[in-house]
Amino acid sequence: MECIADVRAVLGEGPIWVAREQALYWVDIPEKRLFRWSEADGLRETGLAGHLCSLAPRASGGFIGAGYDGFLAIEGAACRLQDLGDPEPELGTNRFNDGKVDREGRFWAGTMDRFEREATGSLYRLDPDLKPTRVDSGYRVANGPAFSLDGRTMYHSDSALQRVYAFDLAEDGAAANRRIFAEFGPGEGYPDGMTVDAQDCLWIAFWDGWCLRRLSPDGERLLELAVPVQRPTSCAFGGSALNRLFITSASRGLTRTELEEQPFAGGLFMASPGVTGVAETPFAG
Repeated sequence: MECIADVRAVLGEGPIWVAREQALYWVDIPEKRLFRWSEADGLRETGLAGHLCSLAPRASGGFIGAGYDGFLAIEGAACRLQDLGDPEPELGTNRFNDGKVDREGRFWAGTMDRFEREATGSLYRLDPDLKPTRVDSGYRVANGPAFSLDGRTMYHSDSALQRVYAFDLAEDGAAANRRIFAEFGPGEGYPDGMTVDAQDCLWIAFWDGWCLRRLSPDGERLLELAVPVQRPTSCAFGGSALNRLFITSASRGLTRTELEEQPFAGGLFMASPGVTGVAETPFAG
């Protein structure tokens, strides 16, 4: 486990390995920063015109993403943000959070109350024709999602409830049979961003948990991977062999003493967990 990019993000989030560039992208949401890291080029930082909460590569080039006020297209070397519409303009204190592409090339992202008090968040699916669909509601802090290898199970969490859900996902994108996949208790942290490995197991970063946990498809806890920061936020497999696990983190809300004890809080970490990931599907739109 090493910190490979000491960017000191306030809220580092949304890591995604982009195979066509052999590079990892991630964001610092409140500071409007987009990062790119590769072995060939090192670290590159881009200032954004707006808040970007998550992103994924598009098959047609550029990226799809979600920001404070709706879905976004990210285009060009300057990473220009193009507004694709807000599916919930009536909820002015909501914002989007984490987002991922499923195995069929659809982008999924959840919203949350910016103050993390009200259960006003929802889970949305953005189809390749750029039409959004509200799939589920009632979240305080929507996080994830992640998808099983066959694409027929979707994982999504409400971090505030320390709960991870599983859905049955049909080929046409319909999600049904929401059930509790895993729950966590006092002192275990809050399930945040997640990804699936090549053995169909789920890796989850735990805010205030100092760790990632690996769960089997049946929800059995298989492994706890300690990290040197209190607030890991998400994870993604990458590298040419997809055998490296990249972990984003946050420094938000930590006291001066806690920051002194965690000098790399907000950094990007890399580990070799002994398993590989799977190639992410680009957004089909």
